[in-house]
Amino acid sequence: NPDLNGAIRKITMRRSAPFLSLITLTISLSLTAAPARVHTTKTHKLEEVAEGVYFATGTGAMFLMSNAMVVVTDEDVVVVDSHITPAASRALIESIRTITEKPITTLINTHFHYDHAHGAQSFRDVQIIGHEYTREKLIAAPLEEHSFLNLQAAFERGLVDLKRRLDETTDETERGSLEAQIAFNQAHIKATEEVQPVAPDVTMSDRLTLFRGGREIQVHFFGRAHTAGDVAIYLPKERIVFTGDMLLGGISWLGDGYVSEWSATLENLKSLDFERILPGHGPIFYDRARIDYVQAYYEDLNKEVVRLRKAGLTAEETAAQADLTRHSDTLGVKDRGASLDAVKRIYQLLDQNND
Repeated sequence: NPDLNGAIRKITMRRSAPFLSLITLTISLSLTAAPARVHTTKTHKLEEVAEGVYFATGTGAMFLMSNAMVVVTDEDVVVVDSHITPAASRALIESIRTITEKPITTLINTHFHYDHAHGAQSFRDVQIIGHEYTREKLIAAPLEEHSFLNLQAAFERGLVDLKRRLDETTDETERGSLEAQIAFNQAHIKATEEVQPVAPDVTMSDRLTLFRGGREIQVHFFGRAHTAGDVAIYLPKERIVFTGDMLLGGISWLGDGYVSEWSATLENLKSLDFERILPGHGPIFYDRARIDYVQAYYEDLNKEVVRLRKAGLTAEETAAQADLTRHSDTLGVKDRGASLDAVKRIYQLLDQNND
């Protein structure tokens, strides 16, 4: 349903305006690979990117908000990220059962954010692996994190607006579309009520390697980026890396990020020999030059924010005036301005460091 998908995009991506256009740009600029085998269920598309390795994305039937990776070994199944709610992760588990009956033994968290980690409770009797920082955040107060609360508030506002529009319209086609959107929103709000975040019970600081059923699965921390505990999951034989939100095809959400350090972290990521990049949002991409593009953007964003802050501008003024249009050709940044969340975060870190 195009109207429904559009409404969901408006709600979920409002937190970072450039994110929408850049994910769209990624779709058009990604290099084309040989057609992959895709297993489709009601809720998921499981794209087999290598033998027994699947990139899990949504069909639009329910709100997942993030991607996942499924690795089937000779003995078991390893899953990377659990989507946004237990309902979403149960749907993922059900979808996995259409490709294998092997037991799911391990869940890896790329980072602590709700849209990647709040489905963990559906995975029963599994080992959950994550960075030390991810565990710290998930045993603290994850349901009080500003990113989680902001999305919940956006869904509530969206529901009020949709109901108002439904009351006002007399067009039957529009009514049907609005009713579908309302049902979608209500289903997610209800699903969120079930969330009881589960923290990793195995943590790592720099690197951990699993040798499972004929596969080598590496978990790497390369430095602070989207959060202080982002990890990349690397399959060396298959030359595949799942990057979570540390690396997308465009600009990641920066509201909890370390923008001044992000480029160096991505430079460390480049030390791996990979040809397929599976991001936490958006489609697979193959062009390593896109890493250079986002590195340059983060470096320039940080410099521009520091410059405007020194000139005495508020975060709101800086977000409106920052000029990053030199990234128009590579990342589609056509207009002046930057994400207010990103600017506030940079200001916050500068204040903490007395810079």
